[in-house]
Amino acid sequence: MTQLKGKNVLITGGASGIGKEMAILIAREGGRIVIWDINRESMQEVVSEIKKAGGAATFYQCDLSLRENIHETASMVKQEHETVDILINNAGIVSGKPFFELSDEQIEKTFAINTLAYFWTVKAFVPDMIKQNSGHIVTISSAGGLIGVNRLSDYCASKFAVFGLDESLRMEFKSRGINIKTTVVCPFYVNTGMFEGVKTRFPAILPIMDKSEAAKKIVNAIKRDKPRLFMPPIVYTVPLLRCLPVPVFDRVADFLGINKSMDEFKGRK
Repeated sequence: MTQLKGKNVLITGGASGIGKEMAILIAREGGRIVIWDINRESMQEVVSEIKKAGGAATFYQCDLSLRENIHETASMVKQEHETVDILINNAGIVSGKPFFELSDEQIEKTFAINTLAYFWTVKAFVPDMIKQNSGHIVTISSAGGLIGVNRLSDYCASKFAVFGLDESLRMEFKSRGINIKTTVVCPFYVNTGMFEGVKTRFPAILPIMDKSEAAKKIVNAIKRDKPRLFMPPIVYTVPLLRCLPVPVFDRVADFLGINKSMDEFKGRK
């Protein structure tokens, strides 16, 4: 079991959405929260809310699309907090455009924030975890990291990549006998605003999840050292469906409405 009380917990993208909800929940259990985000005002609000409730929290403004900014911010965190016990890579963006409408810059930014930033934070904080032979790395991937979706080519590719990162880290830690836990999270759409306008054909089995409920499930998975969390449960069938012939797999995805889910996408304003 991973204990949260007294632990330094760094959450990227912690100023809003699932990140904010996780920060508040973990602070209630005694975790010391460190938030990274680009939005200073929103971070101040979250930290203020946590402190008013008696929790411990601080924030650092960081542009997660810039490697050097990540390294600089990581250095400040280590100077002021010594170690990060739990790293939650949560920050992400979505373009929501057909492939040929994506600019080169949009594609690069998606990968910089959704994928490469996860590499840089792990490189920054895992050496200290290895020294103390303990730690926990949480990777927020997506159901879109298991199945390609119409109008989400850059997003899905970036989330496939971090799913692979989590799996490779887990195998590497095990092979080297390093006591660092990993948890990868693959949720369907969550009502954070980032996917405003998306729809689901079968809300009973593929609901658009409430961010508070999603955060509770993630925090519980972290506490239980659960290596993998797919939400809702039907997402666990996706790897099994890959055993089907591709035309059949595609028809199942179409039947579930997955490839129409982004038709009315608006995104966060």
